[in-house]
Amino acid sequence: MDKKIISTGAILGMTAIILGAFGAHTLKKVLSIEELSTFETGVKYQMYHALFLVFIGTLNELSLKAKKTIYNLVLLGVLFFSGSIYLLATNSLTSFDFKIIGFITPIGGLLLILGWCVLFFNFIKKKS
Repeated sequence: MDKKIISTGAILGMTAIILGAFGAHTLKKVLSIEELSTFETGVKYQMYHALFLVFIGTLNELSLKAKKTIYNLVLLGVLFFSGSIYLLATNSLTSFDFKIIGFITPIGGLLLILGWCVLFFNFIKKKS
């Protein structure tokens, strides 16, 4: 499981860097400052949680169940949160109106928060 968690974190980190560069060099020419800022928010949160997964994968203090729970929450959270932000920020470039999926963004954010909560509560209940 640790290998899967760390590998996923590495892939999310790599794609965050690629998307960040794409935003800074290509999208900068076609998006407004506000849209670009929104896109960058998605990149930041993806990178934060890529690093979080790498960290979780290296922790020996967490049970396998807790690691799986955090992994699933974070992966789905990044897909919902950052993924919807990418689509919403680039909405002006497509003929499809991605505003109808805007409700997914806060759901993704909640899943990310819950991933951190699982980590917190597993350490609080752990006996020293």
